Amino acid sequence: MPHAIDQRLTDLGLSLPAAPAPAAAYVPYVVSGRLVYVSGQISQGPNGLITGKLGEDMSTEQGADAARSCALALLAQLRAACGGDFGRLSRVVKLTGFVNCTPDFAEQPKVINGASELLVEVLGETGWHARSAVGVAALPLGVAVEIEAIFEIA
Repeated sequence: MPHAIDQRLTDLGLSLPAAPAPAAAYVPYVVSGRLVYVSGQISQGPNGLITGKLGEDMSTEQGADAARSCALALLAQLRAACGGDFGRLSRVVKLTGFVNCTPDFAEQPKVINGASELLVEVLGETGWHARSAVGVAALPLGVAVEIEAIFEIA
């Protein structure tokens, strides 16, 4: 029988990607006590990387969609860290979101809302979290968004 989180994903028409393998010299997550630190997940979808610069060639809405893809990857990494058992999740503690944007772009929070809102939609009260949303001049591989997370597990 699927866990309630898996069922909620299905009900929303969402599916988790395979937990992405690291692209450099790091691990995808670290479990320390009851905390799971998930490395930054970059924006990518079924058609590959979601690239672009907010304020130049991407709208805030497109950025929020890119952030949603990051949230799905974060959940995939969390599932892997929990041995496939979403029942171990206690809460989302914190997200740190990085937005590839022009110097005058000021809607980073609206972009990262794409991830925050998805986590609350899927996880309910457990999904509420502390957060930072930061604009940067560039991100790896030219992606639009990268998000890292801290989760608490039982």
